[in-house]
Amino acid sequence: MSTATSVFWIHHGTRLAGGDVTYRNQYVLVRLGSSFGGCAFEAGEIPPELCGEVSGSPLGALLGAEVPRPLRIAALDAYLAEVRPHRSARDAETVTLPAGPPTVRAAARDAAVAGLLDLPQGATVGLIGVVNPLVAALRERGCTPLPCDFNLRTTQWGDPVADDMHPVLDTADAIVATGMTLGNGSFDTILERCRARDIPLIVYAQSGSAVARAFLADGVTALSAEPFPFSQFSADPTPLYRYRAASAS
Repeated sequence: MSTATSVFWIHHGTRLAGGDVTYRNQYVLVRLGSSFGGCAFEAGEIPPELCGEVSGSPLGALLGAEVPRPLRIAALDAYLAEVRPHRSARDAETVTLPAGPPTVRAAARDAAVAGLLDLPQGATVGLIGVVNPLVAALRERGCTPLPCDFNLRTTQWGDPVADDMHPVLDTADAIVATGMTLGNGSFDTILERCRARDIPLIVYAQSGSAVARAFLADGVTALSAEPFPFSQFSADPTPLYRYRAASAS
C-alpha cells in the first residue's frame, strides 16, 4: 500500500500592499511519492503534533472516518495527483504566473481564474471564499461579485461579505468557490445546488485541487488547480493548471 512519507502543516499570514486585511491560513500537506496533496483548515482544527504521529502511515490510514476531514482531503488529493499529475494531464492548460511581488502574482492568478468564466456583462457571480484580487478580476470582466466568506465582513473596497452562502447559491448566475470548501464540508452543498439550478461552478483550488478535478463535467464546469508549493510561497514563475469540463478526460 502507498505510504504517506511526510505529513506536515504550514501557517501562513499575509497582507497585500494597500489592503487592510491580513489573511491567515493553515494548510496540512501530505507527500505521496512524487506528489503533494494539501488542504486548508481552521485554526485549532488539526493539532500540529498529529502530523508527526501519522507521517509514514499507509495512505489508507489517513482516509478513515475518524481522521480530520482536511487531512483526509489532503491524503486523497495526494493520491489523485500521484495517479494523474497536473503537470502531465492532457486536458490541463498550463498558465505560468510571472515572477514578482505578491500583488503582481495574486493579480495574475486571479485573472486566470476569472478567465474561466464565460458570462454576459452584468452577470452575478457568487464568490464562496473571498480574496480581494479575485473580486477585482471579476469586476474587470464586467461581472457583479456576490462575496461570501466565514471570516471576512467586507472586501477591500467596503463591499459587504455575507456569512451565509445559501442566498448566494439561490440567486447568482454562476458560482466561483475555493477549494477550502472541500475541507470545511460545504462543497457538497455548493455542488448539489449548482447542479439543481444548472449554473456554472468554477473551483479555484490550492486545497484539494486533484479532488475537485474529479468532479469536472459532473457539476464542476471549470477548475483552476494550483498544487503545492503554492504561488504565495515563491517569487519565481510558477504554474497553475486550468481545466474545463468540455475537455475533461
